[in-house]
Amino acid sequence: MTTKNNSWRQYVFLASMVGCIQFVLLTFIAMLFYPGGTHDDPTTTSYSFFSNFFSDLGLTVSPSGETNTVTFFLFILSLTLAGLAITLFFLACPALFKNTPGRIPSQLGSIVGVFSGLSYTGIAFTPADLYLEWHGNFVLLAFNSFLLVVVLYTIAIFLNKEYPNRYAIIYLVFAVLLAAYLWLLFAGPNDIRIQATGQKVIVYAEIICMGTQAYGAWNVEKSRPTTFAA
Repeated sequence: MTTKNNSWRQYVFLASMVGCIQFVLLTFIAMLFYPGGTHDDPTTTSYSFFSNFFSDLGLTVSPSGETNTVTFFLFILSLTLAGLAITLFFLACPALFKNTPGRIPSQLGSIVGVFSGLSYTGIAFTPADLYLEWHGNFVLLAFNSFLLVVVLYTIAIFLNKEYPNRYAIIYLVFAVLLAAYLWLLFAGPNDIRIQATGQKVIVYAEIICMGTQAYGAWNVEKSRPTTFAA
């Protein structure tokens, strides 16, 4: 007898979608509570979408000299949950490529994906005003490793006839954006507005990409039949 699959992976993919949604909501709320100050102008009195970095939300003390308690905890919570969502997603995803030519790239992609997800969690727990070197290293590890993840999973999806190719195309579009951001980060103009804006574009693009991928994986997993003995 064949029935619809109701595996634990469906719940993991749903949790990954929730993890992406909460990140957007909590970071926007955190911006509302930010006491003010940018690295160029400590006298500002609120969060500037174009001049403050995401990491400013995770400072224990803002550049204005004010305690950043509410925003600090919201940043830790949102980024930790998002990092765990990415980690869980990549732990569950290789099963969708079992017995397909995409099995090996999906497994390799998930190994790097777990590493990347944990690196995002590392960013949350290393405030830049206390652990600048560690914070910067986790940022570089997270973004650089995720580009490799995207490439590997793009290959895996194209090699899996049962997986809709539109999700590979979404990965490809994001790969272009991420590569452009890495160029901006390492070789682009040293302009705080350009750097801060570019960072927000890529972070929210990654969250949208992963939320969409989690939805796609949930649909693929839901449609897979499980066979039981009659």
